[in-house]
Amino acid sequence: MKSKDALRVLAEVTAYQWGMVTSAQAGIHGITRLELSRLAADGQLERLAHGVYKDAGVPAGQHDDLKAAWLSTDPKTMGEARIKDLANGVVVAGESAAGLHGIGDLRALRHEFVSPARRQSQRSAIRYRQRKLASRDVMLVDGLPVMMMERTIADLVEEVGDLSLIADTLRDASRKRDLDLARLRSLLAPFAQRYGLKKGDGASLLDRLMEIAGIDSKAVARRVAADASLGPRVTASYFDGLSQEDLDRLFMTPEMQQTMRSIQESVAATIRSSMEPWLADMNSTLADFNATVERVNADLMKNAGVDELARRISAQLVNSDVMEKISRGWANALSDSIALKPETLAAIREAQKAVRHD
Repeated sequence: MKSKDALRVLAEVTAYQWGMVTSAQAGIHGITRLELSRLAADGQLERLAHGVYKDAGVPAGQHDDLKAAWLSTDPKTMGEARIKDLANGVVVAGESAAGLHGIGDLRALRHEFVSPARRQSQRSAIRYRQRKLASRDVMLVDGLPVMMMERTIADLVEEVGDLSLIADTLRDASRKRDLDLARLRSLLAPFAQRYGLKKGDGASLLDRLMEIAGIDSKAVARRVAADASLGPRVTASYFDGLSQEDLDRLFMTPEMQQTMRSIQESVAATIRSSMEPWLADMNSTLADFNATVERVNADLMKNAGVDELARRISAQLVNSDVMEKISRGWANALSDSIALKPETLAAIREAQKAVRHD
């Protein structure tokens, strides 16, 4: 067959499997191994693996070697036909599966596959294992049938054995999507005893992996607590998701009542302390001020924070004799004592203006 005709025939084949063709597939279409060799010598084809060629005009892909190896495991059957029954064919497994998913730092030294039927290979670059997989444990990634992430992690626990390496894989997988933890526990159960745990205790084995990976609840809590900015964000997000009814129930708990009383006492003490330098000659007005502070404290259960407290205090004191005598020194002292932000003081001034205009 002329080179031009051979390339036209091959184009129809390679179009459906990443620009690749096996010598067996080419032979079915009347193209001999010798003709394939000549096309490769002319630069029209690129030889990727034993019996697997690729159209030289197709850009290289990240997983070309793995794809070529997978095609070679059933060289006569087109890839399109093979992926119609994923679980009952040759499936990418182990470290090769982790690499295909892009999880963990494992580097496969050979292409790992599993098959429901026993297989052998003379090539050192390919390793087969006999495994019967459930349909839910296989998916397509970049056109290749591969173990799901959960099944991949369990396969690594069985084959690799180093939990620290597998924990890295688990952490990466959890960042890509929400894992089916119930399924993962079930898949890990047969290997629990191997790691010194109770027979069939997949939950404890998963807990150990999560702890090593730093994604267990205690580790997450420690990271949140250690981050000065993350803790308040988590708290704010939690409260934001509560209904008014939930909030009412929360504020009525004895623990929250005690917390709010402590906040009231602390803020009141801070305000009183900040005003002492300006109250030396104001004994006659101190009673009025204390009464005002008590009214503010009574409303603290619904207060949104220190900024709101300062605004309310300002609004209630601005027209009183106390406010006139304290003047600007009160605001400066209060700012130093309870670390009001500049924008908070600006809000106080705006509140003062609004009250005066009223």
